[in-house]
Amino acid sequence: MSTVVTVVSSLFLAYFIALDLVYASLFAVSFYQSGVHMRRRALGGDDVVLRSPLTPPMSIVLPAYNEEACIVASVDAARLLEYPELEIVVVDDGSTDETLARLTEAYDLVRSRAPLRLQVPCAPIRAVHISRRLPNLVVLCKENGGCKADALNAGINAARYPLVCVTDADTVLEKDALLRAVRPFLERPRETVAVGGTVRIVNGCTVDDGRVTRVAAPRSLLAAVQVVEYMRAFIASRMAWSSIGGLFLISGAFGVFRKDALVEVGGYDVRAIGEDMELVLRLRHHFSARRRRSRIVFVPDPVVWTEAPESLGDLRRQRKRWHRGLLQCLWWHRGMLLRPSCGAVGVLGLPYLWLFEAGGTAMEVVGYVTVVVGAVLGVLDVEFLVLFTLLAMAYGVALSVSALAMDESRSLRPQSAGDIGRLLLCTLLENVGYRQMNALWRFTAMLDMLRGRGHTWDPLSRKGFKAEPDES
Repeated sequence: MSTVVTVVSSLFLAYFIALDLVYASLFAVSFYQSGVHMRRRALGGDDVVLRSPLTPPMSIVLPAYNEEACIVASVDAARLLEYPELEIVVVDDGSTDETLARLTEAYDLVRSRAPLRLQVPCAPIRAVHISRRLPNLVVLCKENGGCKADALNAGINAARYPLVCVTDADTVLEKDALLRAVRPFLERPRETVAVGGTVRIVNGCTVDDGRVTRVAAPRSLLAAVQVVEYMRAFIASRMAWSSIGGLFLISGAFGVFRKDALVEVGGYDVRAIGEDMELVLRLRHHFSARRRRSRIVFVPDPVVWTEAPESLGDLRRQRKRWHRGLLQCLWWHRGMLLRPSCGAVGVLGLPYLWLFEAGGTAMEVVGYVTVVVGAVLGVLDVEFLVLFTLLAMAYGVALSVSALAMDESRSLRPQSAGDIGRLLLCTLLENVGYRQMNALWRFTAMLDMLRGRGHTWDPLSRKGFKAEPDES
């Protein structure tokens, strides 16, 4: 027994050391790339993009299911986005509330008789409406497809323009989000296939007329910890993967794609739990298999704000779904693993996901249990264990603090000293309790997948956005 405990504990410690080295490498690359990006941003150029005849027109797809409370505000916010030629496509995914009625009243919708070409599969579309007040608005009414992917496919079919932006009806976009996201398409139009951006948490912030007018840390500690988690994930991870050509995920909250590429691969897979990652991996595989150069890149500017769960139940359901989606994607695309023809994604990205995101979950949970058992039985050196744990926690806190500092240094809307202090506290909470709780949830999600369970979508409760107080 003591031999088993010692071996497992040693593997656990080796896993943590390897993971920390990977994180440090990613952070170093991100730190360098952040400086490069800040110098480029200092040169400006949004006005040039806005006025340039070379800027391609774009369709933004807003999937909506029972969004009567916010759908008009979402469309109004999309209208205010800075972009030279923008089409707004709302997909009413079989809503049972007054979503369509609210849109009809607000924008004077009438039924269109123009034919709709179905280029990717989706549930039957019952009607297409256009607005007599807003000429660039199209509203699709379709049967419920059971998932967001099906609604997005319907929107792709209706999109008239060469670029398609996919987002959620309950997110808040920065007014210049599309201008920032389109830059890679202008720089290398033939190769750029998709662009993602930084997703920030809106909890605690003030939203007015569809815009974040004041950035603040959430009052909920659970949401505040997620702010730190998101900063590290986007700033110290995706920026690095993008810079080496190994980006494997564009968040479903915001992504801009070439429509022809989406059609070529058949759109989103409605069977996928994590449709956003699955699409990116399929695009990678598709173009590499045909020896066609392609770029999938990440823009490190905050472009979209989304609401984070504030209850443990909602967070648990979200994280378990995310992990089930990851495991499904890795299994479906296992043929890309270690394949040089798939570039950095196959050689570096997927091995990282298999070792540290998928397999690492089991290692982490089993390691925690084994270390505790070993300490109780007296097999492990308790003094060394305590020292190593403190060093590992300090290292994790240092990475999170560095990500927070990097984000604040390049932010156009810095937070107050009190909010920064609150987030600094959360860098400690993230490494003590939160991380272990997430590991347990991911482990149970893995067990669900092994038992053939888990392809369910549990809706999260939403509190909505905090508006500016009415001073009238």
